[in-house]
Amino acid sequence: MAVFFGIFYKEYDSSLFRGLTVDAKMIAGVVLAVILILMRDAGLMLRFRQMSAYALSWRQVFNVNVLCEFTSAITPSSVGGSSLIVLFLKKEGVEMGRASAIMVACLFLDELFLVLLCPLIFLFFSADELFGASNLFSSSIKLLFIATYSVVLLWTVVLFVALFKRPNYVKSLLQLIAKLPVLRRWKDKIEVFATDLALSSGELSNQSMCFWFKAMGSTCLAWICRFAVVNALLFAFSEQNGHLLAFARQLILWIVMTVAPTPGGSGVSEYMFKEYYESFFPIAGVALIVAFVWRIITYYLYLLLGFLVIPSWITKSKDKEE
Repeated sequence: MAVFFGIFYKEYDSSLFRGLTVDAKMIAGVVLAVILILMRDAGLMLRFRQMSAYALSWRQVFNVNVLCEFTSAITPSSVGGSSLIVLFLKKEGVEMGRASAIMVACLFLDELFLVLLCPLIFLFFSADELFGASNLFSSSIKLLFIATYSVVLLWTVVLFVALFKRPNYVKSLLQLIAKLPVLRRWKDKIEVFATDLALSSGELSNQSMCFWFKAMGSTCLAWICRFAVVNALLFAFSEQNGHLLAFARQLILWIVMTVAPTPGGSGVSEYMFKEYYESFFPIAGVALIVAFVWRIITYYLYLLLGFLVIPSWITKSKDKEE
């Protein structure tokens, strides 16, 4: 929030709000953005149900999804909420082995979607279109994107080998890597994850192609709706076209944001959004307003839902244990 208001104060223009008119188009675009984020959550909840063989109710997967998003919102983007999926699922009655399998499968499908979509967008757009005009900022983002994408690609390959080919080999490799001095503080977490990978392989390697197609369909629905929120907001606040480019830039932005050091990418996300999308608006400052609306829908909403869901979820979990 402080970063947002700092940038807004620096670039404030008295003509900014005069160029905005609340009309049916703006309202429709914002409503569409909210619908898209709800569809995104529906896709994630459906995937949890599919992964649990429909043992979880819609209420249960709603709780798990909100808790994961809340965790992602209060931790650095590089940490995320996926690491706690096992805990949330276990509290909902899913046994440990199955919960570990669901966590790893969801992680694999998310990474696979990003890895496959990135090459496709470069078939339609040049690097200059995706990263902006050649300057220090765009060059830095390009290098960061290449480095981050390479890591995500390598990680996806590791997950694939661990789940479907050589689980014990990958487990031993991860346990060996965890002994490196630079990773010593995360040694226990890496070893637990390595064990979860090996356990998950037995759960997932025997699943049918139909199972994976359904799960990947839910994954695609969730990610496409997440990215399309920006398109809905551009429809609401801008007269320009270029929606396919705006969608493609969301993928670039998301890949880069995976290494953001702030909770939920706060501050960094708003700044990146302004830099990436200000050319879509007649007045550059409008991009900041749209960035704030975007963050309300995709970030602050989950903070609010988390505060509403957590008390009752904790109470219910304690009652089950007793």
